[in-house]
Amino acid sequence: RINLKNELSKIENFMFGKKNIVIEEILKITNLSENYNISELVDGCLSKNKNKIRKILNENNFSPDECILIIRTFLNKLKRLLKLNEIINTDKSTIEEAISLYKPPIFWKDKEVIKQQLKFLNSSKTQDLIYKANEIELLIKKNLNNSINLVTDFILEQASTITNN
Repeated sequence: RINLKNELSKIENFMFGKKNIVIEEILKITNLSENYNISELVDGCLSKNKNKIRKILNENNFSPDECILIIRTFLNKLKRLLKLNEIINTDKSTIEEAISLYKPPIFWKDKEVIKQQLKFLNSSKTQDLIYKANEIELLIKKNLNNSINLVTDFILEQASTITNN
């Protein structure tokens, strides 16, 4: 009750002298919504971070165009993981060595996330996921009205089933 009272107080103070307030202003004032980008959603899925995925999906309303962008981001990240797996398999490198050999260089902030993703995804699983992502993209383009459901189902399914078997 105290937290709710504080949030209502913030809104009342902000509205002082105003006739109208839009929902975006309320979300900004009360910090109810964090701004996540699509890359964080894809990284969370490939890293099997189910809590982060659910939070991002619940706090964002993705448009059909954004759903295609999500799948394309998936494809880009999966292709990078496939190349990293090839480096590991052909050069008999460690994950750290493969990341340092990869071109273009991987930004230092992404290295830990990529290490975790490589633990869950071997080459064959990554290839299968690339095919599935391409199929989902085609389904989205055929049925834009159902795009958010297709993407959400795909993301939740992949986060639950990714293993390195």
